[in-house]
Amino acid sequence: MPRFLIVTALLTLSATASATTFSFNADPFAGSNALTTPGRQIVGGESFISFDTATDIFALGSSVFGVGDEVHFANDVVGNLPTDGVNVVVLETLDNDGNPATPFGAGNAADLIAGQITTPGPGFFIYFNSGLNLPRLVFSTDLSDNTADLKVLFRMTNLSGDPDALQHFTASNFAFVPEPSTLTLLATAGMLGLGRTALRRRRPMTDASRVRGG
Repeated sequence: MPRFLIVTALLTLSATASATTFSFNADPFAGSNALTTPGRQIVGGESFISFDTATDIFALGSSVFGVGDEVHFANDVVGNLPTDGVNVVVLETLDNDGNPATPFGAGNAADLIAGQITTPGPGFFIYFNSGLNLPRLVFSTDLSDNTADLKVLFRMTNLSGDPDALQHFTASNFAFVPEPSTLTLLATAGMLGLGRTALRRRRPMTDASRVRGG
């Protein structure tokens, strides 16, 4: 059975030199016509970064993304994801041989998540792109909607060729920050804790899901 970890809401700053904070607090669809074009639009132009799952943090603007101030996290295969109550998903999609589904892109991952989550709301997901052979962090305007627009925020180049790296992401790698000034502060200091709900992967996928799209 999946295991939940409840962490008391806390925001603490720490001058941890080894931690890097990757901030995004701007209109994710600026310069595109995604929100005014019918059907799903996938906007790329992401930043290429090196991300250490042991120490690094994604600091995401709660106001611009409309996600509130608490991270509700799930890391699992699609069939084990909760149907509601999450706004950050790490989608484990390995087959029995430890390989990602092929082909597999942001749209495929979003379809799988939308097929499981029933409560509307914006959120983020990390998936392993089989064509690029690395994980990417994506924003969805509605995790429960398979037509929701998507914006790819970050490409983790140092995790290329390592689909197993997805299991190492935890709630501590994410923070929702309300003000740009706070994001700037976090970029120069490590953050120890923030209220969140974590769901960790407990067992591997035994039957890979098949989806349409790319």
